[in-house]
Amino acid sequence: MVNISAIQLTTAPDVVTNLTVIEQQLSTLTANTNQQHIVVLPECCLYFGGKDSQQLALAAQTCHDDALRVALAALAKKYEVCLIAGSVPLYQAKEDKFTNSCCVFNAAGHEVAQYDKLHLFDVEVQDSERHYVESKYTLAGDKVVTVDIAGITVGLTICYDLRFPELFRQLRNKGAQVITVPSAFTKVTGEAHWHALLRARAIENQVYIVAAGQYGTHNNGRETYGHSIIIDPWGEIIEQFPEGIGHIMAQIDTSKITQVRKAIPVQTHNKFTTKLINHE
Repeated sequence: MVNISAIQLTTAPDVVTNLTVIEQQLSTLTANTNQQHIVVLPECCLYFGGKDSQQLALAAQTCHDDALRVALAALAKKYEVCLIAGSVPLYQAKEDKFTNSCCVFNAAGHEVAQYDKLHLFDVEVQDSERHYVESKYTLAGDKVVTVDIAGITVGLTICYDLRFPELFRQLRNKGAQVITVPSAFTKVTGEAHWHALLRARAIENQVYIVAAGQYGTHNNGRETYGHSIIIDPWGEIIEQFPEGIGHIMAQIDTSKITQVRKAIPVQTHNKFTTKLINHE
């Protein structure tokens, strides 16, 4: 079996501070385990709570030395974990925007996958922010991405992607056994929809869902929901961390996946087929 964890953060608009908090969590999380370990961080794990224009500036400033990914790779190597680094802003000079990118590093500190958020959060929410226009500074991705980690196929998504079951079906079609959902769900939408959507995606696709969330009131007044969670292929909640900064851990049991899929073979019963985006 493979250990999998979700770290919940209250990320600030300061990279050094956030790296320190992440390292504190990793040092505690890995202290008593010798098994292979996958750790999922939230969306915007290194910078959150500022203006989107500041994220763009950060992406542009760090694109030459790749400082954000270098720092995360070093943590993966130091603590010998596969680190699914929720998302960081990566500068795209041609469009003068950044991709909201989930970067995956193996235990040797090598980057083995990158997923750029497909669905951008351009919505109205009844909270202090009211209007969210992620596409103003963010360039949407165009690929569906899975990565093999410790013999397990992991599908990558980010936050608002959760509302698009077609993406999760594509990931299942590509062999995903675990799907990660690093997020910064608003408090309002989280209270209404977080658990229902996550359990539905687990049940529909008969996969483990691992969702690492941002929590609390951030520097810009935005409130996020937290409730980082691990759900099994039957839709049962295994672990949950409702509030604060901390982590949860569970074991991925591939025999559970096999059992559920054999009992209710929805994949073979499905009358619909979907073309994979770019076949990536």
